[in-house]
Amino acid sequence: MTYCVAMRLNEGLVFLSDSRTNAGVDHIGTFRKMNVYENPGERVMVMMTAGNLSISQSIRQIVAEKTNAEGRTIWTAHSMYEAAQILGDAIRTVHQRDAEELGKFGIDFNVSIIFGGQIKGERCRLFQMYSAGNFIESHDENTYFQIGEAKYGKPIIDRVVTPQTSLDEAAKCALISMDSTLKSNISVGLPLDLLVYNSNDLAVTRFVTIDEQNQYFQMIRRSWGSQLKRVFEAIDDPVWDAAPEATLNVLSSSVDHSQPVRVQPPEALVRDPQPVTRQTLAGDGEADVEQQPA
Repeated sequence: MTYCVAMRLNEGLVFLSDSRTNAGVDHIGTFRKMNVYENPGERVMVMMTAGNLSISQSIRQIVAEKTNAEGRTIWTAHSMYEAAQILGDAIRTVHQRDAEELGKFGIDFNVSIIFGGQIKGERCRLFQMYSAGNFIESHDENTYFQIGEAKYGKPIIDRVVTPQTSLDEAAKCALISMDSTLKSNISVGLPLDLLVYNSNDLAVTRFVTIDEQNQYFQMIRRSWGSQLKRVFEAIDDPVWDAAPEATLNVLSSSVDHSQPVRVQPPEALVRDPQPVTRQTLAGDGEADVEQQPA
């Protein structure tokens, strides 16, 4: 019950998460999903989680102290890839400890993580982590990752975001994506955490927690809905049974013989077909009635 999205762009990274964990009739839970691991001037790493809250909280605690075979932690890892491997090891540690016992209660080991940032000396990198501790990395062909209730906010990102998109444009797109999700799914809710990271800053400089009173997000919610409605109303209605020579907004032609797949009623219930009455407006404002067979 969450939605998180992150984007890797030429200019840097954008992270956005909601804070709802459940939305029952008489209880709504709120826990922040974004955690920042920052050593200013040396590295900035951001982790966002979805899935079982107890699992993600355990991973968050363990990963800050987890040491790999070379004796390095996420604080001393030489690269973001190595840091992602250490996070994967932390996921597997929690799985080994808790998965069997959770299974006895019918609870799946369910966690998804977005992990990204920059370590001095390399570019910004972004990863999506899975419950098995494995992961994939974002490249120009897939410049963003989503976890949680992803489907509602995906279309706008697919249409807008490319590696060349500016950070402010990407942040705006992420907020529109979140608003679409909030509109359609009660399990996602405010407040939101938004972090925008400029490449090579190696420190968090732009972060905001967004609640119901945030002026910019309220503007997004109002204007996006009204602009969508305006665009929708500007699109012409379809033309049915158009003349063969028609070429504008034709949905079906008079020579089109499409038929649905019909399920026949029991023979005892079959009646003689009745004529279908279609009413069209005459030029003088009165209705002409056209009888057509069914």
